[in-house]
Amino acid sequence: MNPEWQKFLKDTGALITADKIESYGNTSPPALDENLISDMSHFGLISARGEDAQTFLHNQFSNDLSQVSETRSQLSAYCNPKGRMLANFRVFKRNDAYYLRMPEALVETILKRLRMFVLMSKVSLENASDELVRFGCSGPDIEKALEPLLGTLPQTIDECIQCDDISVLRIPGAHPRFELYGGLGTMKKLWSALDKYVVPATASTWSLLDIRAGIPNILPQTSEAFVPQMTNLELVGGVSFKKGCYPGQEVVARMHYLGKLKRRMYRVHIDSDTTPEPGSELFKANTEGEPVGKLVDAQASATDGTEALAVLQIKSAERDDLRLGAADGAVVKVLDLPYSLEAAS
Repeated sequence: MNPEWQKFLKDTGALITADKIESYGNTSPPALDENLISDMSHFGLISARGEDAQTFLHNQFSNDLSQVSETRSQLSAYCNPKGRMLANFRVFKRNDAYYLRMPEALVETILKRLRMFVLMSKVSLENASDELVRFGCSGPDIEKALEPLLGTLPQTIDECIQCDDISVLRIPGAHPRFELYGGLGTMKKLWSALDKYVVPATASTWSLLDIRAGIPNILPQTSEAFVPQMTNLELVGGVSFKKGCYPGQEVVARMHYLGKLKRRMYRVHIDSDTTPEPGSELFKANTEGEPVGKLVDAQASATDGTEALAVLQIKSAERDDLRLGAADGAVVKVLDLPYSLEAAS
């Protein structure tokens, strides 16, 4: 986390331990239907600059980078040759650079791997996590709070606007939801101006909003565990089947055109107040055997227990007899997603 930004957040009441915001002094997390503001320093940034930047990224990722502009962002993934995702991320363009927004814990690993393939390409790749301050806003009335300060807002998912020094991205959510990126001074002023309209929320709350939206975030524990379709990435605009070659493309395309997908990502509730780690396995109840699923991400529910995204065997997800960690573990119930899995068939 940028040290000056960290000091600013502490001055606003954030309790920070080892660069992680534990709380803002509230005794309990805010409700998800409140107008929220959340620091996004738990996500890092990789920047790509140079005359070959778009071509280089296009040839590495699962989505069509020619569609990314200063008015449009997109989800995408970086796969290994077997089609398993090393990471997924949101890509946006700002001035002369493309930015990949991904969990901070994966930035250096992905940066190192990407640099291996630059060769003669005229592209510069850098860890840009300290370059831009970033936070998210969400809520039923968040547009009324933001519009007087920014003048205009993106109206559709993936749309972006540039408002002076601030890049504003609209992302999926039950309520209007935005990611904002800018320089330190500008973002401090914006946060302060929003303070009377919003409730500050931690990274856990922001991740819970992603879970509710059915948006996966690959973390170190699940890197190389899933092909994009297993996490519904093509259903949320993260895969192009027309763009041509990239690492793992043959596997991803074959699964789309010829294969029968046996695993999908579902939203689930876990009857446990202890939040399990990403990658934790799920089993059939009272049955010895191999695991039937794996958690993508999990966060404490806004009410009780834990909410999570989990990649499950489709036939097991339909049986309603899932457990966490073992056949006699905590009860796992499948919940609705905000989009239909039938679109994939």
